[in-house]
Amino acid sequence: LVNPQHEGPWGARSPIPENNAIAINKQDGSILAAAGDACAYSWDVVCGNRIRGWDSTYLGCLKFLRPCLFMLFLDIADCRSGKCTQIVHPVKNKAFEGSWVSCVAVDASESWLACGTSSGISIWSLLSNECIFNLDCHAPVQDLLFDKNQILAVGAEHVLSRFTINGTVLSQIKCAPQSAFSISIHSSGMAAVAGYGGLVDVISELGSHLCTFGSRGMDK
Repeated sequence: LVNPQHEGPWGARSPIPENNAIAINKQDGSILAAAGDACAYSWDVVCGNRIRGWDSTYLGCLKFLRPCLFMLFLDIADCRSGKCTQIVHPVKNKAFEGSWVSCVAVDASESWLACGTSSGISIWSLLSNECIFNLDCHAPVQDLLFDKNQILAVGAEHVLSRFTINGTVLSQIKCAPQSAFSISIHSSGMAAVAGYGGLVDVISELGSHLCTFGSRGMDK
C-alpha cells in the first residue's frame, strides 16, 4: 500500500508522503493512514485498493472513536461520508503560534478525550464537547493513555505522570529515558516507558523500577 503522489506543474510529482500514524477500522477491516501531505487515506487490505482520502491540516495522530468515526489530529470525521462532524481546539487559547497536538487517547466508554499538546494535557468531554481542564506540564506530552479513570502521560521530561480525570496529579515517577516517546500498560498494572537512547523502563503499579533495558542498533 503506497500513498499517492501529487502532480504539480509540468507533470512534476511530489515525494511519496510519509505515514505519521495508522489505525484499524475493526468493523470492515480497513486501514486508515495519516500521511504527511495533510491527507488521511483509507485502504482495503484485501484487494489493496485505496477506498478514499480526506483533506485536513497536518496530521500527527489518528484514533478511532466508534466503528464509523475517527479523529484526524483534532478533527472528528465520519468515515462513511468523509465529512468532519466535530472540531476540538485543545490549544485554541494559547498565546503563541506553533502549538500542536502530539497524541490523543479515548477512554473505554468513549466519553472522555485526552490530548497531549506542546505544553501539557487537555481533557475533554466528548458528550458535551467541553474542555474539563488544561494542565501545563512545562514540556511537550508525547504519549498518553487511560488506565480506567486515570491518565498516564510521558513526554520531553524523564517523568511518568499519573492524573485523575479532574486534573489532580497523583504521582510523578522518574523514568530512564531522558525523553519518553511511548507508554504501554499491562493488565497487572505494570507500565513500560520507551524513549530516547533506545531505553525501555518497566515500572510497577507501586512505582518501583522492575528493570531497564536498551535496544541495540543494527549495523548495515
